[in-house]
Formats: sequence, structure tokens, C-alpha cells
Amino acid sequence: MESELSRSAVYFDGSCPLCRAEIEYYRGKDHASALCFIDVSQMGAVLPDGVTQRCAMERFHVRARNGQILSGAAAFVEVWARLPGWRWAERAAALPGAMTTLEFGYRLFLPVRPFISRLFGKIERLRARADRTKRG
Repeated sequence: MESELSRSAVYFDGSCPLCRAEIEYYRGKDHASALCFIDVSQMGAVLPDGVTQRCAMERFHVRARNGQILSGAAAFVEVWARLPGWRWAERAAALPGAMTTLEFGYRLFLPVRPFISRLFGKIERLRARADRTKRG
């Protein structure tokens, strides 16, 4: 297991069903404990200097191993760099123009995230209800 200082801190919106699912996926892939996950929707969550709770909930942030605060596409690339099986994506992001394209795509996604999250939440609730019915 890596020391706390060598881990990348992933700041995520735990009130977002889509975000929670994505983070659970990353947790499952993080066999080396290279990532530390911080739910910014929780009261008292410790945020990096200069990042407000609102900002952290609106846009994905990561504190890289070197202490740099990354957001958007750059934050995702840091996560991919730390996960086995995803390092190919980090290498692809290093290609000329790739980061600009990834950030553009991320910015296009942000306005539709609330809709996708609500839809994902409804699907989550339907699955939970079906599971309760099966067990009951």
C-alpha cells in the first residue's frame, strides 16, 4: 500500500448516482490503493486550497502525487495513470491534441450530467426495488 503522500486524492460528488458508480468502478480497479477517494458532498470534507465545495461538486478534481490540483480531463488522466489496465488511456491522452479534445468533450458533458445522473438514479432505484421484491 502506498503512503498517503504518494496517493492521488480523487474528489468526487457522492450525491451524484453516476459519479458514485464511476468511483466504485475505480475503487474496484485500484488494487494498489494508489487513490484516496474524498466525497465532497459530505459536510466537513477536506478540500484542496482554492477549491470550494461547489466547485468540487461541479467539476471533477484530483490532487496528483506531486501535489498539483488537476480538474476536468487532466484529473481523469491522473486517475487512469494510477490504475492498471487504464494506462493505455494515459498514453493516448499524451498524443498531440488529445488533451484539448478530451477537455472539450468533458465540457460538453457537464451540462447534461444532471440529466444523466437523474436517469442513472432512477435505474438504481428500480434495481433496488427489484432486488427487494426477489428477496421478499
